[in-house]
Amino acid sequence: MRWQRERGRVAMAICGGVLIACATWSAGSEVENWPSWRGPRGDGTSREAGVPTHWNGLTGENIVWKTEVPGIGHASPIVWGDHIFTVSCLTESLERVLLCFDRQSGQLRWQRTVIRSPLERKHRLNSHASGTPATDGELVYVTFLDVSDQRFGPEDDPRRRGIPIGRMVVAAYDFQGNRRWQVEPGDFSSVHGYRSDPVLFEDRVIVNGDHDGDSYLVALDRATGETVWKVERWNRTRSYVTPLIREIDGRAQLVLSGSQHIASYDPSTGEMHWWIEGPTEQFVASLVYDGQLFFMTAGFPTYHVMGIRPDGSGNVTDSHVEWHSTQARCYVPSPVVLADRLFVSDDRGTVNCFRASDGERIWRERLARGYSASAVTAGGLVYLVADEGVTTVIRPADTLEIVAENPLGENVYASPAISRGQIYLRSERHLYRIGSSP
Repeated sequence: MRWQRERGRVAMAICGGVLIACATWSAGSEVENWPSWRGPRGDGTSREAGVPTHWNGLTGENIVWKTEVPGIGHASPIVWGDHIFTVSCLTESLERVLLCFDRQSGQLRWQRTVIRSPLERKHRLNSHASGTPATDGELVYVTFLDVSDQRFGPEDDPRRRGIPIGRMVVAAYDFQGNRRWQVEPGDFSSVHGYRSDPVLFEDRVIVNGDHDGDSYLVALDRATGETVWKVERWNRTRSYVTPLIREIDGRAQLVLSGSQHIASYDPSTGEMHWWIEGPTEQFVASLVYDGQLFFMTAGFPTYHVMGIRPDGSGNVTDSHVEWHSTQARCYVPSPVVLADRLFVSDDRGTVNCFRASDGERIWRERLARGYSASAVTAGGLVYLVADEGVTTVIRPADTLEIVAENPLGENVYASPAISRGQIYLRSERHLYRIGSSP
């Protein structure tokens, strides 16, 4: 099987409601910060040129540095200038920590304990530090679960019995590691554990509180942590979806699946624009958008891929699903769209290529044992990071075209970051900077 083979000057711009942080080399080539999960546009795309396609963690080929990460966590790295941030859990001391590394050397600059809390019950593929931070260049925003000693009892929903009752914690730190604020905007309990990635919009930080209880979306003031708006989610069902924000025809849309439906909200107010019922119960993967359609992949217990028109209002279940496929058994990894092709990897190691415009499946191949990390694109290529640490680089085509297969030598469950022509990968124990030496 295939899986057996082995700060320049910073300018800030708002594009489609998402904070994009750009810098310019003296040579004039554009580079980007990677300020949140899935990058500056929240969809795994990099606009940089010269991103490496070949490396080998076993031989050291194109490995600029490798540094140990304290603790354990599946949160992805984010990059702003010469700062790299991620979070981790020190299981022996029960600490959830924010880490800052130096981009040039890989050295740990500082480490801050955000909370100390008992370890929550979780899925075997989750961690106790899975929420990727976000930054606006001034503050870094993190989320964790603070677990109490209280548990749900026999009078509660059977799905929740015996699960500890926790509180979502959101905190903000400056680049020197000073805490600016910390709040608990709502409860959170799930048999699968915790993960919520902050999303930045204008002066707000937005977090998803879908869980097996009174679920919610909440927007906090970035300067103070005060609640700006909070809206109820419908079906009291766990999900781990990071919202995607786009401005389409003058309307800002915050779109996410979960709580047994797909919905678009106004990120300024929390008011719902439109929704689609179902198509399944639980969701993890985030949506992507190609300028024409939103693409949704899910889930559990049934599996779905959808192309959704963005211009609806109210219940659009029967009117705005452009196409719908049940051929890809995808759940955790988020897809990417490139060159009118939607690339969907799944937990079982299979990669599907759909035509984005109509949903026709172009090809399907098994490339790995499994995928947890979400794909990224750069230089017209797709990067797929498998759980066993092999990154397969493919070219969008009508048949599978592999450019390179790059082993790291460690398992990887975090999604990659790209900045200044380099790739940053977090394995179970280390952080890597990949690319030619500066």
